[in-house]
Amino acid sequence: MSEKPISDLRRRMIEDMTIRGFTQATQRDYIRSVKSLAGFIGRSPDTATPDEIRAYQLRLREDGASPAKINAIVSGLRFFFKVTLDRPEIERWTHVVRAPRKLPVVLSPDEVARLIHAAPGPGLKYKAALSVAYGAGLRASEVVSLQVCDIDSKRMLIRVEMGKGRKDRYVMLSPALLDLLRDWWRQARANAWLFPGRGVVDHISTRQLNRAFHAAANIAGIDKKVSLHTLRHSFATHLLEHNIDVRVIQVLLGHARLDTTALYTRVATATIRNVMSPLDRLRADTTNQPPV
Repeated sequence: MSEKPISDLRRRMIEDMTIRGFTQATQRDYIRSVKSLAGFIGRSPDTATPDEIRAYQLRLREDGASPAKINAIVSGLRFFFKVTLDRPEIERWTHVVRAPRKLPVVLSPDEVARLIHAAPGPGLKYKAALSVAYGAGLRASEVVSLQVCDIDSKRMLIRVEMGKGRKDRYVMLSPALLDLLRDWWRQARANAWLFPGRGVVDHISTRQLNRAFHAAANIAGIDKKVSLHTLRHSFATHLLEHNIDVRVIQVLLGHARLDTTALYTRVATATIRNVMSPLDRLRADTTNQPPV
């Protein structure tokens, strides 16, 4: 069966993205965005007018598309017109939507322990993978992409290659996590990927890890609206509650901006509870005043 031919326009856009080192996932999303615009106007996307681009964005809003989806589409369109077509003037007709910053859901340490303990088998694969997600604050894509050689037991560090933003970083390797990973390695005897998939040649997918997480959350009786990323949120929040500097947490999480990490200060409830209210100070000062 022959593959469907790729148009010259799409090929050029793919080449432009490849030159800039875009991941395959980003390339697929950008191509999908341009294809969606073409479907809306009913002809080749390079012929779209500013009014049509404006109308397309209005349709997305009317259809109830989330801010995240709209912004992803706008990113793809901006690249297409600015880079591939060399029409930077079109950019002023595209608009990013401000998304409300909701507080992340955070699990208590007890809930995390129950969830990890409930990780499905066989073996320790998913218990170890979920422990890495929480114990090192990694994203799902970073957990599944770990290789055995990324575990540096001498320096007690984990090397995270090509994280979000295509940046490498180091995160801490706790003694408890190292012990668990060693137990898992004795079971799997993996040579390359730390968490190999069914075919051994490749690693487990983020979809598999997400399924394991939700299965564990269900068994553990977690009734909060959680996702695998909740373990990363919990990692950051629990560090803050133990008085770890927010700038250190920023480095561990791989955040480019401090204000992204600072969001966790709003959910560090243990820290909030330990803050003394000025009303209590007022009462204490009044009590300690000497009698007239």
